[in-house]
Amino acid sequence: MNVVRWGIIGAGDIVRKRVADAIRNSANSELVSISRRNSDIAEAAAAELGARKYFTDWREQIVDKEVDAVYVATPVYLHAEQTIAAAEAGKHVLCEKPMALSVAACDSMIAACETNDVKLGVAYYRHFYAVIERAKEIIAAREIGRVSLVHINAFEHIDMQSGDPRHWFVEKEKSGGGPMMDFGCHRLEVLVNLFGEVDRVASIISGSIYAREIEDTAVATLHFASGTTATISVTHATNVPKDTLQVFGTNGCIEIPVLNSGRLVVISGTHQREENLPPVVNIHQPLIADFVECVLRDREPAVDGRAGAYVNQLLEKIYAEK
Repeated sequence: MNVVRWGIIGAGDIVRKRVADAIRNSANSELVSISRRNSDIAEAAAAELGARKYFTDWREQIVDKEVDAVYVATPVYLHAEQTIAAAEAGKHVLCEKPMALSVAACDSMIAACETNDVKLGVAYYRHFYAVIERAKEIIAAREIGRVSLVHINAFEHIDMQSGDPRHWFVEKEKSGGGPMMDFGCHRLEVLVNLFGEVDRVASIISGSIYAREIEDTAVATLHFASGTTATISVTHATNVPKDTLQVFGTNGCIEIPVLNSGRLVVISGTHQREENLPPVVNIHQPLIADFVECVLRDREPAVDGRAGAYVNQLLEKIYAEK
């Protein structure tokens, strides 16, 4: 195989804004098809995004001999079913985050992919941010001493009303939870990438602002086997956006005021400096490029199914603590 031929299941915002472009613009990568239940929407999406085919039934799409890999870009409650079916059809799978509604579902996805000898990746694209890799280097070099405390915040105002096409985000059976499940999972992956295994979890899950099935605000404390303690705070219930990461050590700190921008401030002893390591323009591009390479070179993705399942393990512990 010289080229990975893709089918995308779903054609929502993330596909239109980033995924389709990333697939088309990656080396040795080709976008073959899009699927969406509504025929008119599927046809229009295929034309808009540069896919040669469209399907109204993803089950037909995954058995297409022209497709080698699928990108699962559907609501969370569909991830497990679609990933398992695609694996059984012999397709490699890159699945949107969070990986599934439960750890048990994640395990079934992993088992299906291993049994059918296909790759499984999860779309935690912040794993590829240059600023995260740089922070990891600084921490490993002990430039700020031993890391004692970390704060990570993600605030985004979301108050979807009935009738919104994305209302599934606030339906517990379909989304699994609120901001902790939705974008908190991204930050959990960042923390695990930086600090490794978590050995203790405590949390507060609150739904006191909006009358809905899921939380609007959550705070979790994670203790890592390395000795570091981290807090992660997420909310839908403010119109003040936040995307911060602060790492405090015995001899200084690292501050990233906006994780998605890549500006990094290092304070070590009496010295301070600033570095700028912005992500690539299409933040899905490194994720897609990595997955294409893993298929062509027969290696595991940088964020594989087990990494995705580990984030789900943390989510289950966080929600169990409420």
